[in-house]
Amino acid sequence: MEALIPVINKLQDAFNTVGADIIQLPQIVVVGTQSSGKSSVLESLVGKDILPRGTGIVTRRPLILQLVHIDTEDRRKTSEENGIDGEEWGKFLHTKNKIYTDFEEIRQEIEAETERISGINKGISDEPIHLKIFSPHVVNLTLVDLPGITKVPVGDQPKDIEIQIRELIFKYISNPNSIILAVTAANTDMATSEALKVAREVDPDGRRTLAVVTKLDLMDAGTDAMDVLMGRVIPVKLGIIGVVNRSQLDINQKKLVADAIRDEYAFLQKKYPSLANRNGTKYLARTLNRLLMHHIRDCLPELKTRINVLASQYQSLLNSYGEPVEDKSSTLLQLITKFAAEYCHTIEGTAKYIETAELCGGARICYIFHETFGRTLESVDPLGGLTTIDVLTAIRNATGPRPALFVPEISFELLVKRQVKRLEEPSLRCVELVHEEMQRIIQHCSNYSTQELLRFPKLHDAIVEVVTSLLRKRLPVTNEMVHNLVAIELAYINTKHPDFADACGLMNNNIEEQRRNRMRDLPSAVPRDKAAAGVAQSGSVSDQTDSGTGNWRGMLKRGEDSTVGDRAVPQPQHYSSPHKGHAVNLLDVPVPVSRKLSAREQRDCEVIERLIKSYFLIVRKNIQDSVPKAVMHFLVNHVKDCLQSELVGQLYKTALLNDLLTESEDMAQRRNEAADMLTALQKASQVIAEIRETHLW
Repeated sequence: MEALIPVINKLQDAFNTVGADIIQLPQIVVVGTQSSGKSSVLESLVGKDILPRGTGIVTRRPLILQLVHIDTEDRRKTSEENGIDGEEWGKFLHTKNKIYTDFEEIRQEIEAETERISGINKGISDEPIHLKIFSPHVVNLTLVDLPGITKVPVGDQPKDIEIQIRELIFKYISNPNSIILAVTAANTDMATSEALKVAREVDPDGRRTLAVVTKLDLMDAGTDAMDVLMGRVIPVKLGIIGVVNRSQLDINQKKLVADAIRDEYAFLQKKYPSLANRNGTKYLARTLNRLLMHHIRDCLPELKTRINVLASQYQSLLNSYGEPVEDKSSTLLQLITKFAAEYCHTIEGTAKYIETAELCGGARICYIFHETFGRTLESVDPLGGLTTIDVLTAIRNATGPRPALFVPEISFELLVKRQVKRLEEPSLRCVELVHEEMQRIIQHCSNYSTQELLRFPKLHDAIVEVVTSLLRKRLPVTNEMVHNLVAIELAYINTKHPDFADACGLMNNNIEEQRRNRMRDLPSAVPRDKAAAGVAQSGSVSDQTDSGTGNWRGMLKRGEDSTVGDRAVPQPQHYSSPHKGHAVNLLDVPVPVSRKLSAREQRDCEVIERLIKSYFLIVRKNIQDSVPKAVMHFLVNHVKDCLQSELVGQLYKTALLNDLLTESEDMAQRRNEAADMLTALQKASQVIAEIRETHLW
């Protein structure tokens, strides 16, 4: 099982350049507050001084540190191949194949690389530094050193430095495959440990948290860390290990790590004899190695599945980017043909990619025709905007200077044309909505159906321009046709239309029934023959006779009119002699704007309104049927039929080939990144296969 850790190191190498955080490899993440001794713990594990030192925040970029144990034979072979003089060396990812045998030079390179990305102030960066240490004195481990938790910004640090550091820490410890190494100084209260606090936020059960207590030698006189190390203060499932770091004086005096480890052992034997064999740097290294090894074994099945899924995804992504273009003429024709086909398929509902979030293409056009346009027409009131006074005025204006015996037909035509004209605006709006949807289909095809167009932004823009221009040219033609459909209805009012004739017959029957009802309701004092003379022939549109209510004596009547039906009509009055009354100046009588209607006026208005409504419904039905047909013929079908030839004629030209098939600036980069990631995933898959073959898993 010891060989599992080098396997993970191979996986880490495979993903170093393409983002190991995507795979979530098992690793040990070191967290703690500033000056808690994190760097000293890491250096003790390495056995060398490799990390920058100083006051305040020193670690300002994540350091991914891979410790690789090498035996004598491997060390000799590697030394001969690379000309290395020494048994320990290090390599950075960013310096490629350069080998460092001087660990002071490694520390300086870490400082220089940190300043290169994070600047010379105290700012931080989430871009990691990758360092690999080869030594016969280390155990196989992969550790991540992070900036120390801080509360108050100092110097040039940004005001939100605490938030930045916490976000960076959570980015690494949220990895479910990581082990959290929570470092806390012994001379602080364990109950207030920030490291354990952040660890519990992502690992509430403590199944992947190991606590390290540093600076055991710096506790106040008369106190010890026995209760803390025994887990009596705060229990930690993976355990609590105490260590003794080198002091700043030891570091300044260049005290060797090996000497510090010997002094640590002596201190533990003297101060904590019963716990000496379960604490210290060497025990910490063995424990970390064991925990990481078991953790890797537990994570491998899920890791294998994740790698296979990602490999499939990146293979599809790489395929969508396509191969570099060789035959430009053939490629251009294929892209144009495919776009035209997908555009037509989207309208017909046979596209490969079906939208599930909203209606699009032909389905949306159908919705516009039968829901949006249909309901809008149905909501148009046949008599909307038309008052009774408007109808009465139209009737009077159509009679001229002579009182009319019959309702003039010209008044009906004038009024019904005015109402039919109101259907033109929603009809033109229907054309506009369909035009907008056909414009949206262009973007739909670009995003879902023909992703190859994303490789060539100039070709994409040219196709959009050609299709938009074609739609723009068809819009006025379609609008003109729809305008003509309404104009045709206005040009000839067909009162002989079968549906209109049936409506008139039914209306006449209703009016005749009302006439008979009025006859029954007349007072017995009124002679039936005179009453009949007043209301006879009232059921016909063209032969409505005067009932006598228009007699000039009506201008001299007094008293109140009583109502018949739902409109007011005058009742028989007793007129006074003109000699006894006041003289009337006819020029002083105002024209009424709103008044109670006479029975004759009421009947005339009802007849006209019913005729208008009947004829309007006929025309609306015609418009509701003919407008969608006109839009389909002049706009939708015409664009479908002409799109392919229009695109070829405008774009398939030798002079435009190179320009149209120029890839976007980042496409080549994205293709290379996807290829690198796929290569790394394939290597990782091979590594895991080797594990199964060697029965390590």
